[in-house]
Amino acid sequence: MPQADPDTSVRLQKVLATAGIGSRRACEDLIFRRRVTVNGRVAKLGDKVDPATAEIHVDGQRVVTDTKLVYLAMNKPRGVVSSMDDEKGRNELADFLGTFEQRIFHVGRLDADSEGLLLLTNDGALAHKLMHPSYGVAKTYLAEVDGPLPRNVGRRLLTGVELEDGPAKVDAFKLVDAVGRTAQVELTLHEGRKHIVRRMMEEVGHPVSRLIRTAVGPIRLGDMRPGGFRHLSNAEVGALFKSVGD
Repeated sequence: MPQADPDTSVRLQKVLATAGIGSRRACEDLIFRRRVTVNGRVAKLGDKVDPATAEIHVDGQRVVTDTKLVYLAMNKPRGVVSSMDDEKGRNELADFLGTFEQRIFHVGRLDADSEGLLLLTNDGALAHKLMHPSYGVAKTYLAEVDGPLPRNVGRRLLTGVELEDGPAKVDAFKLVDAVGRTAQVELTLHEGRKHIVRRMMEEVGHPVSRLIRTAVGPIRLGDMRPGGFRHLSNAEVGALFKSVGD
């Protein structure tokens, strides 16, 4: 294992304990049982690491130990633009987030008329992978659309529809509720072209009147209030890394 910088190195069990993995003794036991890797190699008791640069996994799941990294989930309200500094002075994300020492940015975006889960971080490498189509991170939406829905709508979306910028299809489709002339559907897809859900539903003849993103990869919106945000747990951050193969 590469030698850690003596000026910044800390005993591995202390780094793991600080990251919330368990008590220092429990972390020593994880190391002893060869369940911890550092930079791709099995760690051993006595190892020291630089928590700002070491790539640490426990049981194959990434553990973020750099205390300067921030990972947030936010419930973006309708009418708010996905921007931290909107040049037109519209309602923006920064209005709800308060002040952070670090400069954070949103991972992808939701258009102003859409609402729901938005991830924010200052981890540029992870953000890039979450947004890049080659990693295929799925996003789930709840859409309120014009009804009633014919039975073949789901099949058409699963098979694929032709849009002006190429074909598009969903990974999963479910009718959640139907009352009179309104229906609620859940769609999961892994691409992020602009207004993709709205355009697909328009193409099959059922325009969207309300759109809520309920999940990004393993992270779910849950019951967070509109405008609210929370820090992701260690397990959630690890699951995000796993979703992009890290």
